[in-house]
Amino acid sequence: MKNILTIATACAMLVGFSSCNDFLTEESKSSLTAPDYYQTQAQAEANVNYLYRTGAPSVTTGAGSAYVGPFASITGQLTGYFTNSYEGQELTCKYSRELTRQQNTMTVSGTMDGVWDGCYKAINVANGAIKHIPEIAMDGSVAARLVGEAKFFRAFNYFTLVKTFGAVPMPTEPYESMENLYLERTAVETVYGLIESDLKDAVNNLPAEKFYSNGNRVTKYAAAMLLTAVYMQENKYADAASSAKMVIDSPHALATNDDLALGSAYNKIRTTDGLDESIYSYEYNATISSGGWWPTYAFNSSAVSVFGTYSIFERVYGPTNQFLNVYEANDLRVQPNQFYHWNYTNPENGKTWTAPADACGCWFFYDEDALLNSGRSTKDRDFFRYAEALLDGAEAIAQSQGVTAEAAGYLAQVKARANMEGKSASAIAADLQKLGKQAFIEECWNERLREFPFEFKIWDDCLRTKKFPVISKTEKGKVQYVDLVGAQNASGATFKQSDLLWPISLNEMQRNPSLTQNDGYQLN
Repeated sequence: MKNILTIATACAMLVGFSSCNDFLTEESKSSLTAPDYYQTQAQAEANVNYLYRTGAPSVTTGAGSAYVGPFASITGQLTGYFTNSYEGQELTCKYSRELTRQQNTMTVSGTMDGVWDGCYKAINVANGAIKHIPEIAMDGSVAARLVGEAKFFRAFNYFTLVKTFGAVPMPTEPYESMENLYLERTAVETVYGLIESDLKDAVNNLPAEKFYSNGNRVTKYAAAMLLTAVYMQENKYADAASSAKMVIDSPHALATNDDLALGSAYNKIRTTDGLDESIYSYEYNATISSGGWWPTYAFNSSAVSVFGTYSIFERVYGPTNQFLNVYEANDLRVQPNQFYHWNYTNPENGKTWTAPADACGCWFFYDEDALLNSGRSTKDRDFFRYAEALLDGAEAIAQSQGVTAEAAGYLAQVKARANMEGKSASAIAADLQKLGKQAFIEECWNERLREFPFEFKIWDDCLRTKKFPVISKTEKGKVQYVDLVGAQNASGATFKQSDLLWPISLNEMQRNPSLTQNDGYQLN
């Protein structure tokens, strides 16, 4: 995807209704209409490439600020299990953790503008690609693939919007004039119908390749994985089981442990691009688009004196000590220098960083070359890993069919990799098959908490299950699930029905008189 990264970064300079055009053509942008951007195969490819860096992908992985992570990280702070050490400035994080966004809608609006505008900008470009690429004289298989990619990203952006805001306007045509700009909100079920349709088309038209073997372009399996996430969010578990199995049976595979130290699977995931475990990732490199501030999120502000490559360090998405109790004592993932760390000595200067008593560091974000040498992170960030396909498959089968040997086998693979006592996947699967249906499902939920602490899955799981995980403060590995609305988060705030959605930004409300605000939030 190096070519995608090059062109997409350049295309990001274009705004408004425009798509990516030939930059050597001197023509007034204001006089161009969308069809002018779809005359050649090169233009079509450039427009689709732009989608890899805009909207939902950036909402999930963008690290453009030293003080606050991507929007997806803020959603996790609603649980109170993750905190931003700079929330005194980044008030959206504070109001999220305290569940007080409703009376602070004006403050939160700036963040919501970024989510809304970025996703709709991408949707407009995707709509143009879907409409106009079939009209271009080009190889039919290439056109089908490009339209499949555009549909993948249109679905990804609508999925992000509908989880965030609920019902949203749903344009399916590109804006080629000033008409029909102010659309009303479309019912959630209708938006999900378009998302499902787009992803089914993407599955049928994208290549059956591993992500990194396909030039870092989305594949059949990336589309199937996103479709699985959509079905899970809708509680369509039989459908989710089917699409998850497509990914499970693909050439993708779990990373393995060479040892239980720096050669572990989790350190491979942290350090290595191109793993077969990666189903879909966001690419970074040193010269065109580096990983921004990701490496600094591994420490808190006291690390400034330890490194000379970055001027700011903040723990923008750090787990609480209570969250760490989600792990049993023999879980590799909670050991030092796996997902978390408590002490670090810079090998270049001998200076030592020590975590405060109430907060570990986030080893998952540690990037040695960036922190010690270059000051530029190149590590790609995963949206989906094979471990998630296994956990989704296990839960979806249990939800729709009951606890089967297949479901137990999928869950056991993830648990066995994290087990420090050498217990085999088959032995773990045998134990799992003894669980009742609900206990098995909740063990799938537990594993998602343990496996994806820094991939921002926790709030989506709360939304789809309508349950909140109450992690024991005293007993390792013990989690109780209670109804989400009415539960207290880990900061002691009580979830209200209105906490399940974010506010539409006040700027957008003023621009579009057809919009209505989500319940509980301010209108102006």
